[in-house]
Order: sequence, then structure tokens, then C-alpha cells
Amino acid sequence: MRAHRQQQLQERLAMGEAWTDSGFVFTQPDSSRLHPQHVSDQFLWLAYLAGLPPVRLHDLRHGAASLMLAAGVEMKVVQETLGHTSSAFTADTYTSVYPQVATAAVEKTAALLFGKKDQTQPGKLIPLRSRQSD
Repeated sequence: MRAHRQQQLQERLAMGEAWTDSGFVFTQPDSSRLHPQHVSDQFLWLAYLAGLPPVRLHDLRHGAASLMLAAGVEMKVVQETLGHTSSAFTADTYTSVYPQVATAAVEKTAALLFGKKDQTQPGKLIPLRSRQSD
């Protein structure tokens, strides 16, 4: 980012009065915005050259959000990172992606209900009723 900002500063100085601050981080050399389809096409081409399967930029956003949730990042933080206006929208969109998210929620709830401070065996079933020996 530092190198990019330095390059942008040089472009700004070269443009002089013609430079318009668009507010975008990545722009054309004249400070105009990049066309979204051009950026997507370039990304797809780079992925192809790297030997990766076809992936859209939006897929990376979706993947990042899903990984944050799977890692236990709070829903509000994910919502704000993505720029969603509602955490309900974020939850509806992303929480069904990874079963680990649901498993983690169940484990946290069980830990709360049964007073377990440390889950040393994640994914282990915890009986809801204690069994009486016959």
C-alpha cells in the first residue's frame, strides 16, 4: 500500500490542477475511477495465469467473510468489515456457509449451559441428561 500511495502521489503531482480526488484508493493515472468490469477481467486473467480455477473478486469477499465467521470473529465486526447496514443481512448471507460456525455456536451454548470453561474436544457430543447406571 505504501508503494501504491507513493506512486499515486507522483501521478497527482504530474497531473497538477487536472487531478481530481475521487476518494478511491485504486484509480486510473488521471485519478478517474477504474471500471469494475475491467478490474474483474484483469483479476480473472491473473488467476488463470497463476493456474487457479476461475474465481470472481466477489468470491474472495464471500470467502473472507466466511473464514472470519469460522474463526469466531463477532458478527458485528464482519458486518462492519463488509459494509453491510445490518448484521442480520450478514448473518443470513454467511452463517450457513460453514458447518463449523454452527458447531461452534452449539459448543459455546453447551459450555454456557453446563458450566464448561474449556472445550478440549470440539465436536464431541455432550449428553443433555446425565445417565443413571442401572
